[in-house]
Amino acid sequence: MSRPGVTGLGTYVPAGRLSAAEIATASGLPEWVVRDKLGIAQRVLPGPDDHPTAMGVWAAERALADANVRPEDVDVVVSITEEHKEYPVWTAGIKLAYDVGARNAYAYDIGQKCGTAVLGLKQARDLLKADESVNVVLVAGGYRNSDLIDLEDPDVRFMYNLGAGAGAAVVQRDAGHELLGSSIVTDGSFSLDVLVPVGGTKAPLTHENLVDYRLRVTDPAGMKTRLEPVSLENFVRVVEEAVARSGAAASDVAYLAMLHVKRSAHDYLLRRLGLSDEQSVYLSDYGHLGQVDQLLSLELARDQGRLRPGDLAVAVAAGVGYVWNAIALRWGEP
Repeated sequence: MSRPGVTGLGTYVPAGRLSAAEIATASGLPEWVVRDKLGIAQRVLPGPDDHPTAMGVWAAERALADANVRPEDVDVVVSITEEHKEYPVWTAGIKLAYDVGARNAYAYDIGQKCGTAVLGLKQARDLLKADESVNVVLVAGGYRNSDLIDLEDPDVRFMYNLGAGAGAAVVQRDAGHELLGSSIVTDGSFSLDVLVPVGGTKAPLTHENLVDYRLRVTDPAGMKTRLEPVSLENFVRVVEEAVARSGAAASDVAYLAMLHVKRSAHDYLLRRLGLSDEQSVYLSDYGHLGQVDQLLSLELARDQGRLRPGDLAVAVAAGVGYVWNAIALRWGEP
């Protein structure tokens, strides 16, 4: 029976930063609210050449080097690059595979908003288990939805943390940090709550509506009322289900690689799962890099010595639409 595992991790994080003070000035919020409540010491600010697929290529190159895998040995490239990318109608994964040198691989894009990396890891695991001709899967992509956030719009305050960056993972058969059980919950009742209202077939882009090409919340009060009772519980649910499907218990979790959320939500989830602050990395110096957060968190934890062989780690995410998902890993030897 195939045992898929993560053999390489790589991230690319632009050097630019937008400070809590600068976010406060732009939004009109007190700086202490940005820093303490929203949990943003600073967020990543992309440079002029930091485009989503390009960043994904740089992260992929680092992951391949970490795994000691040649690009031509990759069988499948799963692109986790977000919809907001270099070109609006475009398969980013095919470009990423070409640029990284994975000439023998086929490539495709997936999308589950900020849950896409977890979904990508699950799909890589499933591919290796289902298709004996597949031995190496590269999961990679970039994120730059911070471009779509208007800091003067109080309705998108929970997205003031959006930044930019890229992440990648190499998944191979019978090697690395074993990918285990997963859980995915989607709830389409939230599917129209957060969107870019123009530029699609319903409202084609015009000179007049270009100013509305931003992420908007269509029903802020209603969304908050409907989301608060279910969101944190769904986070806990997918973690517990992923762990149970791995033949383990929630008390076995040694590390939680999670997205950047406001500080109170981060602390609540750790307490509900019986974890300490040292068993996760709070990304307050990065902000929310979309689907990249979990890969960045695992890389930081590895480099900081927070993960030891045999540890059970769980990557957990959520994305507007809405999705909550998680996948467990059994950490292996370096």
